[in-house]
Amino acid sequence: MHQRGGEMHLARNLRKGNTMTTISIPYSRENMTINVPDKNIIGIFTPNELHIDINISQEQLVRDAISNPIASEQLVKLVKEKQNIVVITSDHTRPVPSKITMPILLETIRLGNPSAEITILVATGYHRPTTREEMVDKFGQVIVDNENIIVHNAFDNDSLVNLGTLPSGGECWINRLAVEADLLIAEGFIEPHFFAGFSGGRKSVLPGVAGAETILANHCAEFIAHPKSRTGNLENNPIHIDMMFGAQEAKLAFILNVALDENKKIIKAFAGHFDKAHKEGCLFVGKMAETEKTMADIVISSNGGYPLDQNIYQSVKGMTTAESMCKKGGTIIMIAGCEDGHGGESFYNALAIANSPEEVLENIIKTDRTDTQPDQWEYQILARILSNFQLILVSDICEPAMIKAMHIEHASNFDDALKMAFKEQGQAATVAVIPNGISVIPKQETVNG
Repeated sequence: MHQRGGEMHLARNLRKGNTMTTISIPYSRENMTINVPDKNIIGIFTPNELHIDINISQEQLVRDAISNPIASEQLVKLVKEKQNIVVITSDHTRPVPSKITMPILLETIRLGNPSAEITILVATGYHRPTTREEMVDKFGQVIVDNENIIVHNAFDNDSLVNLGTLPSGGECWINRLAVEADLLIAEGFIEPHFFAGFSGGRKSVLPGVAGAETILANHCAEFIAHPKSRTGNLENNPIHIDMMFGAQEAKLAFILNVALDENKKIIKAFAGHFDKAHKEGCLFVGKMAETEKTMADIVISSNGGYPLDQNIYQSVKGMTTAESMCKKGGTIIMIAGCEDGHGGESFYNALAIANSPEEVLENIIKTDRTDTQPDQWEYQILARILSNFQLILVSDICEPAMIKAMHIEHASNFDDALKMAFKEQGQAATVAVIPNGISVIPKQETVNG
């Protein structure tokens, strides 16, 4: 049997006339239903259908992956005689199904070594600290109440260890708990990533549990603008190369990474060597995500709903997919709840203080690699999009004044946004719909592992 994913609908498959096509778009913790005139739609772009056995539960997929690791000994054997074990996990901004994965990881570790001291290290990267409430939502009350959980702080220099110089030239500072562990494990999920190629694997270490200085060096303007730092590409990607160095030097020994469907359910799990298992996962996700590429006057996208669309900062990811399929001067309609606001003071201020997005880009170009500013990578990409497209953010949760201060247009509902877009592009404008902007990779992008 197989599970249906999405499929790309071309214009020839859509009825023309005065009828409307109804599409469900992930939005915050629910879905938003939108209607687009058939006569304007040239494509609805969703992940490919892959043949997956739906009779296997999410839990069994994880157990099977851990029991049959890629290029690694089984975890139950790796943990023997390892007293201090650290498990890196993603923070509140990632939909890693830790309520499923973490109990199985802990059970496996304790099966192989009942006396091991286990620390769960929350990889916040450059994000704000994860709250206790968010941890309960992520892990469940039992794990939060009974396990040793530490939230990484990229700005606490005393908690960091220097592991040398990154290939890019920056200093590699990594969380001391991770570096001094007898065994370092990481869990995560794999999705297309707008400048690291794919999430997961080595990313748990850098930027996950890296120091602020290291993250800034890795996310410098030069690398963000690099043609190889793009969705779905790992080959010669300078950001990925630095991340690999961090994971190697920290001695990341074992990973559990999962692939998720549009409902954030596990459809495949990959465990084992931090690079080889990750590559297998990237190949799978890349095949699932690859879609035809066409250019439209108006592109509608989302960030896949909560938690990925909880702020404007995170929602830039879905905007980049729309950017790759929108004609220059076209309109991007981004549907994102952004209940947590902008997502970063420096991110917000860089755009709000500037007279224009173009001014932001001019300032970034002048910034040396060694002087990268907090959140610079995110507002660099957003400013690039704003400089080339009309960008409308659809949200009835986020504060409109905040959105507008960042030079983004706002609509509290989709119908108003579409009217704004047609006014700018004309009533005959072509429309492409990407229900989940972080789940697809346009075909012309490079997909590799």
